Amino acid sequence: MRTIFLLIFLSCASLIGYALYLQEIKGLLPCPLCVAQRMAYWGVGLTALLAFLHNPKKIGYRLYGGFMLIFALLGTLIAGRHAWLIRYPESFECGISPEEAFLNALPIAEWWPAMFEANGDCADVSWQFLSLTIPDWSLIAFLILFLLAAYVVMKNYKL
Repeated sequence: MRTIFLLIFLSCASLIGYALYLQEIKGLLPCPLCVAQRMAYWGVGLTALLAFLHNPKKIGYRLYGGFMLIFALLGTLIAGRHAWLIRYPESFECGISPEEAFLNALPIAEWWPAMFEANGDCADVSWQFLSLTIPDWSLIAFLILFLLAAYVVMKNYKL
């Protein structure tokens, strides 16, 4: 089970690292929904790291798995909303959104602006791979993380 926690942590760290690469090297600015997804990846990844280091017993697996489920579900919802906005940009209002103002006012955005400051446009599509956008790939990643967390919670569960 520790291997799954380590795999989840390394996956989240890699995804966050790639997001920073796209931002710092390729010049893609994160939008409020991107920053919210980063926070969800941090939640899943740090929970998995704590579980890996703690190496809990059965109830601990479920507890850590439950937190990872919550963070992965939040990330899935945010990434799904982001993917939807890209496909239907007319439903999105341009300008500084309340989400952007809220996220940029958080102390963590001032502490680590390169990671948590939102400056991009949510409907902008400047990167694609296999005709899928960043939010599409993020949605897929969150769904996989959700399934892995569900496996952790349900492993050895007897009805």
